[in-house]
Amino acid sequence: MSMSVPMWRTSTRSSSNGGACVEVADNLPGRVLVRDTKDRAGGTLTFAPSAWSSFVASAKHPTPAA
Repeated sequence: MSMSVPMWRTSTRSSSNGGACVEVADNLPGRVLVRDTKDRAGGTLTFAPSAWSSFVASAKHPTPAA
């Protein structure tokens, strides 16, 4: 398998009815790609792996508002 081809996976929070969800490809060296499942041709966001890890950690454990 080539490491230059994104291996997309759907968010574990996605519903099976095609609701609002994203797909992530984190198999590429030095980057994580994110796209909308409803508009796969609409483009992707690219993150550094460390930035994506920080985002996911923050989403799992948000800081309470002051």
